[in-house]
Amino acid sequence: MERFQNTGQPDWDWWSKLWPTPGATLRELGVDSGESVAEVGCGSGYFALPAARIADPEPVYAIDLDASLLGELDDLAEQQDIENVVPTHGDARNLTGVLPDSVSTLVVANTFHGVDDQSGLVEQAFRVIEPGGSLIIVNWHDRPRETTTVGTEPRGPPTELRMTPRETEEAVLPAAAFTPDRQVELPPYHYALVFER
Repeated sequence: MERFQNTGQPDWDWWSKLWPTPGATLRELGVDSGESVAEVGCGSGYFALPAARIADPEPVYAIDLDASLLGELDDLAEQQDIENVVPTHGDARNLTGVLPDSVSTLVVANTFHGVDDQSGLVEQAFRVIEPGGSLIIVNWHDRPRETTTVGTEPRGPPTELRMTPRETEEAVLPAAAFTPDRQVELPPYHYALVFER
């Protein structure tokens, strides 16, 4: 399988300008203590590491195709004495084969726009999320890329890949029996949709 489109790992410095407190963002989206989590396209762990602090002692499965980024995540987890993050090398389009257990929450942050088979990913997500659990999709708002700057540089996916909240919902709901729960604005450029299983 080919990689998702436009999923290069950005620098932590500019992520921190968008989300200076990623743990608080995750809590706002419903990630809770004592609940297992999986993150699709985790990179080197900008969200996976704070998710592990919240979820402790439950596991946080940090899924990525890039083994070198997972190595960085593993090193950071060791430096920060985080023992419940589980770097997981594999393709998120095969979640049932990648994850050893079902999870309470599945987070897809800044990658859903680039997935070639969105309905397939949603179907897989439904199969690995526990009943009563949540699917959280964080997306860039559908704005021209040149208007979403960090510092002085345009950031985020190409304009043509960006999805409105409605387009995201229309990609999710026909694919599996998720129920829309809420939309959360994540200024300056993102939103999240939370779906209940």
